[in-house]
Amino acid sequence: MKKTILIADDDEKSVKLLRDVLQASGYSVAVARDGRQALTLAKEQTPALILMDIRMPVMDGVAAMKELKSDPKTEKIPIIAITAHAMHGDRENFLQQGFDDFLTKPLDIHMLLEKVRDVFV
Repeated sequence: MKKTILIADDDEKSVKLLRDVLQASGYSVAVARDGRQALTLAKEQTPALILMDIRMPVMDGVAAMKELKSDPKTEKIPIIAITAHAMHGDRENFLQQGFDDFLTKPLDIHMLLEKVRDVFV
């Protein structure tokens, strides 16, 4: 059975890259275009992993992550923060807030796949 990864990102180019790479690596992919939609899909599909962009419309990635982590149905789903606007100290900040890991855009595909594989080991 394929493991589903939820991509929560409003940037079409990022979504296409992530979807193509993950599907080519054998994963099933669901896509949410904003934080609210990410909550809905996560609760409906219970993905094995969520790749969450920080800046999204309707609800940002931090608010969506906090809501998912506070819900018993979704609290155990690993969530990796993704942002194009990384600054020194962001990794530690995002981990302290409750994310399970952190990646910066532009994405390093090898690093992405390594982190995804680590979740499934």
